[in-house]
Amino acid sequence: MEESSKSFVKPSTVLPTEEFTETEMLVQWNKYAQRLGDKGLKIMESLLLINDPTLNGTVITLELPNEGSKLDFESQINGLLGHLKGHLHNHDITIEVIVNETIEAKRSFNDQDRYNRLLEINPNIELLRSTFGLDLQG
Repeated sequence: MEESSKSFVKPSTVLPTEEFTETEMLVQWNKYAQRLGDKGLKIMESLLLINDPTLNGTVITLELPNEGSKLDFESQINGLLGHLKGHLHNHDITIEVIVNETIEAKRSFNDQDRYNRLLEINPNIELLRSTFGLDLQG
């Protein structure tokens, strides 16, 4: 009986831990954000793009403006981690989220700033604005 149970033990696999640069991480981070946006997950996409994450070894740090955005982000963190670990070939990657409420103050855009940011995310907004003769005056 004991003999047969041993045959089901899978050999332990060594997970890759290749080095990667902050630039490579940012490319994959932004690709993942775009994929979320394409699926209609705009809130998560905007949380990923609110700030460029920083890299220290294999720890990626992202600053978010408040506790609510941190909770939203953390509820979706596993998909992002899986994407980064797979595409960067490193299974030691962790993500640390820091709440920094001064970001919110920094991010209080005027209408033109908001429009420019939206335009970066989706160039079709300009087509919409010109088609319907919209302006940015509130």
